[in-house]
Amino acid sequence: MQKVSNRLNNIAESATLAMARMSRELKEQGVQVISLSLGEPDFNTPDFVKEAAKKAIDENYTRYMAVNGYADLRESIAQKFKRDNGLTYTPEQIVVSTGAKQSIMNVVMSLVNPGDEVIIPAPYWVSYVEMVKLAEGIPVVINAGVEKDFKVSAAEIAPFISAKTKLLMFSSPCNPSGSVYTREELKEVATLLAKNKHVMAISDEIYEYINFTGDHCSLAGFEEVYDQVVTVNGVSKAFSMTGWRLGYIGAPLWIAQACTKLQGQFTSGANGITQRAAKTAIEAGAPAVSAMRETFLKRRDLMLKELETISGVKCNLPQGAFYLFPDVSFYFGKTADGRTVNNAHDLSLYLLEVAHVAVVSGEAFGNPECIRLSYAASDEELKEAARRIREALAKLS
Repeated sequence: MQKVSNRLNNIAESATLAMARMSRELKEQGVQVISLSLGEPDFNTPDFVKEAAKKAIDENYTRYMAVNGYADLRESIAQKFKRDNGLTYTPEQIVVSTGAKQSIMNVVMSLVNPGDEVIIPAPYWVSYVEMVKLAEGIPVVINAGVEKDFKVSAAEIAPFISAKTKLLMFSSPCNPSGSVYTREELKEVATLLAKNKHVMAISDEIYEYINFTGDHCSLAGFEEVYDQVVTVNGVSKAFSMTGWRLGYIGAPLWIAQACTKLQGQFTSGANGITQRAAKTAIEAGAPAVSAMRETFLKRRDLMLKELETISGVKCNLPQGAFYLFPDVSFYFGKTADGRTVNNAHDLSLYLLEVAHVAVVSGEAFGNPECIRLSYAASDEELKEAARRIREALAKLS
């Protein structure tokens, strides 16, 4: 009998990709599905970025490059960290990878040994736990619900730190909740980490430019933990370049060198044309995509207003990214047409099959009482999706 490895059997399929697959299958059958499941901006990549890619092709950026990325791109990223985040990284501390997902996986595989513990506040991005499991580490999940704005405090993290703790992993702005850690909250986390020098942190800041607070704060900006933090970012969300596949880290030199060594045995350098396009995007910075951020803010308010009209749905006020993460546990145990909704997974399938709206179960993000809705869609689609959800939920009793 042919069998895949235990390593593969021990991890779950990405829930967001699974829901996207089911949505596609229904669409292929002629069903008019509105998909609010994928974390992908619905904007096109800016024209000035596409022009840079065309120029790179003409200039023959088509050969192997350094594993950690073109030197001038890493210089531009270092300047971006200084400009936007007040962080000082040399180009040697930057590693460019095929998406922020690979960037994070590189760090996890470079640091985590079998049996090491990794603290992950929930809700968390779907892949964090599975990455830790692939590295044979032990995920230590700390849950925060809607009443806490889905944020875990330093005081709540502290009891979970042990001699086995290797990493803390979190995102701000957060996928899936849209929550943003304030400067004061991150200062408390920094103070805690400074007292536990054996603990590193991955600060996933991929949604940095989609922040409605006007004050993005990087954990590595606190001097006492600069050497304990890996800052992750990329161009997928900020510049609507999801398919281009480019992420990067700023890290202590020894971690950057470790990630480069690992990446050299997997993918080598990220796509050369993408790197040239990303350099142009990164140098342009937040002003180039401010209109997209403003559009997302308007959509957030639109969807919150729509969800407020649905009985039993509880939302926080997300301050970033492009997701809502409502608590829908009010509907658990309810029935419609002989079908019982026992949990968020059941509710997600119910909404897909009855309302023809694709969302993602909060179980995949560590909060089984919630569902994730992406508002990276047109106003018309969002209003229609809300109408369908409202009618489908009203049938449950």
